[in-house]
Amino acid sequence: MADAQPVLSLYDEPFWAAMAEGRLELQSCASCARFRYPPAPVCPDCLSMDYAWTPVSGRGEILSWVIFHRQYFDDFPPPYNAIAVRLEEGPILVSNLMGIMPVGNWIGEPVQLTCRQHEGRRQHAFEWAGAGAEGA
Repeated sequence: MADAQPVLSLYDEPFWAAMAEGRLELQSCASCARFRYPPAPVCPDCLSMDYAWTPVSGRGEILSWVIFHRQYFDDFPPPYNAIAVRLEEGPILVSNLMGIMPVGNWIGEPVQLTCRQHEGRRQHAFEWAGAGAEGA
């Protein structure tokens, strides 16, 4: 299990700097306001090279999910899950669901941003925000 740190580019650094402070910010086009995730040098809609880093709510819903039973990271033992989340603002992130898990089919279930530490870096994760999730 590798202990290597990711190589960050000009377009990744602001994302991880915000994440280190517990905030989720995504690159958005300064011309048409479309989110660019993953970050990129050019807007796929209007081809503008201008961009800004925009805070997002961290709220969304699960589009897809899978539970892994193989260990890939020393500090994240199986079983664990991966989820695709559509944020309220539209972009889709692949992340993990932490804490209480929904019962049955998770698709469409509401989630809220949380953070987890992995290899010395704060990473985004989500918690279930559906009925029965509070206070557990």
